[in-house]
Amino acid sequence: MHVLLVEDEPAIADTLVYALKTERFEVDHALTGGAALTAFGEKAYDIVILDIGLPDMTGLDVCRKLREISPVPVLFLTARDGVVDRILGLELGGDDYVTKPFSPREIVARIRAILRRAAPYVTPAKPVAATPAATAVPSDTTFHHDTAAMRIHCHGTALDLTAHEYKLMLVFLKNPNRVLTRDQLLDHAWADPGAVTDRTIDAHIKTIRAKLKAAQAGAEDFIQTRRGLGYLYAP
Repeated sequence: MHVLLVEDEPAIADTLVYALKTERFEVDHALTGGAALTAFGEKAYDIVILDIGLPDMTGLDVCRKLREISPVPVLFLTARDGVVDRILGLELGGDDYVTKPFSPREIVARIRAILRRAAPYVTPAKPVAATPAATAVPSDTTFHHDTAAMRIHCHGTALDLTAHEYKLMLVFLKNPNRVLTRDQLLDHAWADPGAVTDRTIDAHIKTIRAKLKAAQAGAEDFIQTRRGLGYLYAP
């Protein structure tokens, strides 16, 4: 697994690099947000460990830019333990959040947990045969899932989805004609469902519908609301 570590404190970075390499991760270290974005554009990574307090831009800004191009898992590191900061990081697409000081072993454990959860969405290391087991979601005439690029197309138009929107769409496509509660959707798309609320799901569904409508008029109706129950994808 390839890890991009974005941390400007040398002592913390050296400790994490050593711990990760001991666990057989391949690690690249960037001191600034700009260097991290450059590195990410040149190489594929399985996860990004991202300090929020960087010298050139905040880690939140870096995450926001990453989310424009990739659903790569992100683990935030920060000296701040405020609830607002934690929620903001998760809302921007972070998968987990660790406050300093921390144990390197905890970081390794959290990374492994994130990668296990993200396994259905991570690009395979090498091409796999086109067998039913290798297909992430059923194909139909409306939606196409490009597993390699981790993109979902609606009537041939690529949807510009955030990481959580992408994960929500995969849950829907894998469960056609099944009512999914908000709690079920939170469990599938968020690393820490307890850090967000039901309204978070409603807000993401609203933006997904808008993007479906932009791709094809009427496509927004594929995701239906079941009042008092949850949501249903009806192809």
